[in-house]
Amino acid sequence: MEKAREVLVIGGSRYFGKRLIARLLAAGDRVTVLNRGSSTPPPGAVHLVADRDDENSLTEALGTRTFDVVVDQVCYTPRQAAVARRVFAGRTRRYVMTSTVEVYEYEDSSTPVREDAVDPLTVPVDLGLPWEDPRFAQAHYGEGKRQAEAVFAAAGEFAYTAVRVAHVLGGADDFTGRLRHYADRIRAGEPIAVPVANRPATYVHVEEIADFLAWAAGEDFTGPVNAASDGVLGTEELCAAVAAHVPGGRTVLRAVEVGEVSPFSFARSYGMDNSRAARLGFTFGEVRRWLPRAVAETLGKDGG
Repeated sequence: MEKAREVLVIGGSRYFGKRLIARLLAAGDRVTVLNRGSSTPPPGAVHLVADRDDENSLTEALGTRTFDVVVDQVCYTPRQAAVARRVFAGRTRRYVMTSTVEVYEYEDSSTPVREDAVDPLTVPVDLGLPWEDPRFAQAHYGEGKRQAEAVFAAAGEFAYTAVRVAHVLGGADDFTGRLRHYADRIRAGEPIAVPVANRPATYVHVEEIADFLAWAAGEDFTGPVNAASDGVLGTEELCAAVAAHVPGGRTVLRAVEVGEVSPFSFARSYGMDNSRAARLGFTFGEVRRWLPRAVAETLGKDGG
């Protein structure tokens, strides 16, 4: 009989993180969840409380525990990565960091972007920036993830992969409010701001990314990997799917030269190529097949 894996999930208290934990438990893994104590994990998981930014707090909470794999859902800055790299040296054989499509924010490619467009081994790291300031970290989200990847990529203490997650849709518990942004404006017939040159993007369903992370935890590949459904969506298609759940609504797109635009509209093209994941053995679905379901899950029967 195969021995159960020891898996640590850092964060994971909501959205696809909690789905990941459920999948690991269902697979028979011994799961430990570490967070600041704001939420408790599901029955069957061990709960550790610590501030992952505080190296002493993290070390004390872990005690002598070791893990087969760590899945880090909440690493946003190179400082957090540096702390984790020191603390987990000798504690795990594999580290899976949840990264983001936003590492490609400086790309503008008409063809889907492959992982080598951003090689973490070539990304400069600046630990002196004010990463502890939430406003700075949020404003530099993509850069923080890039530099965090770079810190782990340089590590020799454990095998490492960065899962670059596309924009996630679906689920009644989508806390971002992005689809509701569109539903509210379509219902009221209010303009939806988009860039003059509005580009499509890649997406992934909330259940699909949970499946992928659970799968990746048990594999042995290293380096970055793109996690996105097949195909790209433009704002128009997304609005059409939302409008189907908003009876009597009206979609009005307004192109703007400057200023804030709607959540899923982009002035650059950087849809992700998922062929590496396919070669490694994971097959993603097609975005247009699950989009209507995702919208229905989030907005409900009454359109939100």
